[in-house]
Amino acid sequence: MVCPRASDSRGQSPSAIVQLHMIQGSEIRRADFPIEQLLLDRWSPRAMSGEEIAEEEMMQLFEAARWAPSSFNGQQWRALYARRDTQHWPVFFELLVEANKSWAKNAAVLVFFISRKTFDYNDEPSRTHSYDTGAAWQNFALQGWRQGLVVHGMEGFDYERARVELRIPDEFQVEAMAAVGKPGSKEMLPEKLQKRESPNDWRKLTQSICEGPFRF
Repeated sequence: MVCPRASDSRGQSPSAIVQLHMIQGSEIRRADFPIEQLLLDRWSPRAMSGEEIAEEEMMQLFEAARWAPSSFNGQQWRALYARRDTQHWPVFFELLVEANKSWAKNAAVLVFFISRKTFDYNDEPSRTHSYDTGAAWQNFALQGWRQGLVVHGMEGFDYERARVELRIPDEFQVEAMAAVGKPGSKEMLPEKLQKRESPNDWRKLTQSICEGPFRF
């Protein structure tokens, strides 16, 4: 990450908070076919500054999620969130596994994505509730990147405790969690994570698709 001025509200200089600029994925990755650069640039950093995110700025991410495609326009996704320094933060944070706590402690917001397993309009099963929630998550993540925020998805948390402690009804499936924050210096991360704080490459397209029946 490029750091114009060293700053951090959680352990470094508190007097001057300056948002860092994240590495763009296109600096390292190369697409085999032309695509929108935003898709190539987005990746999942972990280093965050601990700074607060304005509510309006956070709502832009949820607004992007709102416009994701879904079966019968069912919009099966829901999101529960906790902002740092609120009464909800400790409940959300303690659901994380220790490895994720080590860096997510500097997030501004923690988010749970859940999905309704039946349609609102007729209570019939929705076969694509997870698929459609994934589409909403993708919009959320891309909007966050466009706004210069760190958005990192996670499955490393206690799913059963989350259902109980967040009072999630049985008709909803707990899908995933995300940490959102302003970029921070990678030196704030545990040493082993500092080495991984860079965009990954992806496997070749030919390893993921085939024309016709299953042939992988």
